[in-house]
Amino acid sequence: MRLLIIEDEAKLRSVLRRGLEAAGYVVDEAEDGQGGIARALDGGYDAILLDILLPDIDGFEVCMQLRRAEVWSPVLMLTALDAVDDRIRGLDAGADDYLVKPFAIGELLSRLRALIRRGRPPRPAVLTCGSLELDPATRSVSWDGHPVELSRREFALLEFLLHHRDEVVQRATILRHVWGVRSDEQSNIIDAFVRNLRDKLDRRFDYPLIETVRGVGFRLRCPSNE
Repeated sequence: MRLLIIEDEAKLRSVLRRGLEAAGYVVDEAEDGQGGIARALDGGYDAILLDILLPDIDGFEVCMQLRRAEVWSPVLMLTALDAVDDRIRGLDAGADDYLVKPFAIGELLSRLRALIRRGRPPRPAVLTCGSLELDPATRSVSWDGHPVELSRREFALLEFLLHHRDEVVQRATILRHVWGVRSDEQSNIIDAFVRNLRDKLDRRFDYPLIETVRGVGFRLRCPSNE
């Protein structure tokens, strides 16, 4: 089993390497994001241990670039950042698991065994609606080939609507699945993000993509179904 460690702290890299080699793994190392990407592109690793706080580009960007390059080795993120938003951001970037420093080598090995048993995740399907394409693997959106820049939450909202294309989705359902909120008290936040999506999609490309269903929620209307 081959592993890649992408970690800038030499002492931690050494500790990890010794622990992993003692467990029977073959280990390669990289001390920054660009070096890690080059190594990951060069060979098929059974898993990648990826630090977030790297000196050149952060681990989130490394993970996204690897997924865009069709590198599907399981990624275990290692970081001192333990906020929920950071964990969500790491998983959204394409990581498969998240381990907060400091951690015991036994827990690390257990997480790695679970990831390797699970194997490389399949590439998620590209979601389409007429000229709109959303690629969950690369976290990219385009309309008729033109790239559309979205925030993480805008992306999550659009992805959820695409999974329910041409269906009326209730506000409470959107809040629960996109924001993890169960109370309707924050339902006005949806309107703000829908306005953003309309500015970036509907108005820019002159197509009424997102329909408001008064008193209920929203529907993503696809051109092919008109």
